[in-house]
Amino acid sequence: MDIGSAVRSIRKKKKITIAEMSEGTGLSKGFISNMENNNTSPSINTLQTVAHFLKVPLPYLLLEKKQKIRVLREHERQHTIHNNENVKVEHLTHKGGLRMQRIDMPPGASTGEEPHAHEGEECHIVLQGKILAEQGEDSVILEEGDSFSWNASVPHHVKNIGDESAILLIAIYSEEIDM
Repeated sequence: MDIGSAVRSIRKKKKITIAEMSEGTGLSKGFISNMENNNTSPSINTLQTVAHFLKVPLPYLLLEKKQKIRVLREHERQHTIHNNENVKVEHLTHKGGLRMQRIDMPPGASTGEEPHAHEGEECHIVLQGKILAEQGEDSVILEEGDSFSWNASVPHHVKNIGDESAILLIAIYSEEIDM
């Protein structure tokens, strides 16, 4: 765990000197320096004092780098074509078992000829167009601004039934991500 680098980074970003931090926390300059260089492990009480002084939540100091914000720039995103109907899938981001996709479906296109199923949960919002969403025996027509969710282990199917491209934003949660 690299608590020291997190403390140093926040302190420097806020333009606080070690002397100012020492005065504000009651910790010695030497202790702060050792903590920032990971030469000492501060107690939870000490970390709470440091977090309070830096005006950050204590848990933020305990996050590992892989747990902090992840950015995927537009030019770095993966794009795939789903089935033969030119359904474009843009993989926006993923973290743990959660991923987001932007789907662009030309008029008449669908997620396949037959309903499909997989592990996980899905939440959708229709950003543009008109679609037919089917799951099991249920079917519903949705338009721009409408949203829906379902358990993806039940066979499901989405089709663009409008005259323009349908664009959907989908969040998918699954214990196992196949990316």
